[in-house]
Amino acid sequence: MPQAAQIAPSGTLLPDLTDLCADALPAAEAVLETATRRLRERVSAGARVSGAALEAEQSAAHALSWLATYVEALRQLNSWAHALQDAGRFGETEALILQIGFGEYLWQIHGGIPMSQGEIARLQDIGLGQEDQRALMHPAVMALTQAGNTDAARARLVRLMQAQEGAASVGATGLDDEMEMIRDQFRRFANERVLPHAHGWHLRDELIPLDIIEEMGALGVFGLTIPEEFGGAGLGKLAMCVVSEELSRGYIGVGSLGTRSEIAAELILSGGTPAQKRHWLPRIASAEVLPTAVFTEPNTGSDLGSLRTRAVRDGDVWRITGNKTWITHAARADMMTLLARTDPDTDNYAGLSMFLAEKPRGTEDDPFPAPGMTGGEIGVLGYRGMKEYELGFDGFAVPAEGLLGGVEGQGFRQLMQTFESARIQTAARAIGVAQCALELGLQYACERHQFGKPIVAFPRVHGKLAMMAVEIMIARQLSYFAAREKDGGRRCDLQAGMAKLLGARVAWAAADNALQIHGGNGFALEYPISRVLCDARILNIFEGAAEIQAQVIARRLLETGRN
Repeated sequence: MPQAAQIAPSGTLLPDLTDLCADALPAAEAVLETATRRLRERVSAGARVSGAALEAEQSAAHALSWLATYVEALRQLNSWAHALQDAGRFGETEALILQIGFGEYLWQIHGGIPMSQGEIARLQDIGLGQEDQRALMHPAVMALTQAGNTDAARARLVRLMQAQEGAASVGATGLDDEMEMIRDQFRRFANERVLPHAHGWHLRDELIPLDIIEEMGALGVFGLTIPEEFGGAGLGKLAMCVVSEELSRGYIGVGSLGTRSEIAAELILSGGTPAQKRHWLPRIASAEVLPTAVFTEPNTGSDLGSLRTRAVRDGDVWRITGNKTWITHAARADMMTLLARTDPDTDNYAGLSMFLAEKPRGTEDDPFPAPGMTGGEIGVLGYRGMKEYELGFDGFAVPAEGLLGGVEGQGFRQLMQTFESARIQTAARAIGVAQCALELGLQYACERHQFGKPIVAFPRVHGKLAMMAVEIMIARQLSYFAAREKDGGRRCDLQAGMAKLLGARVAWAAADNALQIHGGNGFALEYPISRVLCDARILNIFEGAAEIQAQVIARRLLETGRN
């Protein structure tokens, strides 16, 4: 395979690019190692991380999480590039993504990583002085930061994007032929059955039509990772990522329909009895049963240990009493994975149990016909198509066999086992939303003329588009890495959390920048980018708000590697 400099226009790409990036990685890793050690010293109480100290050092801890996420992202981008090079598929587009990505992320590690619009994570926040940061003075780092993310490189990348209009992604994803076939299948479905209608569903605040859900069921969306013995496709989390990306590119509501099935199936597969598996999994896989997740309460949010909804045994049923909120697709659901407190003497995670609670499917006129259950819709900016609800339970009956696993007090542990998959899938949804924003932004920039030329010719416009493409690939490779770890049976809560953390930020940045490219038209409801912006905003909140996610990542980093 020729070196990058031989396949690129003169002056656009650095020579020996892949070697340069590989040489730069150890410098970033050394800074991360020092930062982790310094913060660990400040928050440790003996051999353990002190929760109180970690909370007091929250800004430093979250800066460490973002630093670690960037370093892992660069590792995966580097692995992606080398794998493509070995396969003879590392072309100019991929080289530009690699160079711009390394150049920009290394600069941000040095100067400050944006955690949000007004919060910058800096190395000095974690306690690193100038001497500690000297590792970043490595020649490879200096070359990439000085000449990696240039306007010439960004402009060239966007010209290549224009020539490849309609491609599933900017640059090769690194997936095998089977995964690309899956992508093509669901990209066609999204293009033909979702994208033409998505904006209308959003503007009218309509539920996704049942015929779309039935088609998704026939395509195997809801049984994607369910074993074949239970009627599923028996595929892994990597396939889940690919499908979620493409469906979410069409409409985040459609991409998210599978989330509830994924959570329910994971709960049942990991914690259910043989009878529960036989009863529920084939019905979920075929879309005969649409599940919903009923965990959050009005005053608990991410603090599930404070959950107050209670379940009391009454003969051959459990009686559920309490309130839940932010329950997606609740009216249409046929079954709820419902978390409740079965031990009234506890006020922590130990007394929680998970239930598989069947309910009748509601209608528009009577959304919650079940005895002992009421509900009301929560109006939302975006993430429509399934609707959000507040639910009230007053003696709602769940048969005794609905207790997941048949054992009380296991609910939180059972739920924790789903977090890795849920966050990987959320990262994939974020990538799909970002991809949609990029496609809308690029199309508009090419069609819109100002001052005698298309606005894509202006550096501030093509610069935005180039960075969207680069960050989408970075987030994609991070999510694929987490999925492969999960498919390999390895613990990946850290990698899944990083993928979700970065993916959500990338989606919001892409949507915001694509709307900016639209100018005033982007603020008009008739333009789809207005919907994409609203949809992107939720990704930093659900499945673990960005702040909670960063806290969890920091604790794992600080606890890892102890003797």
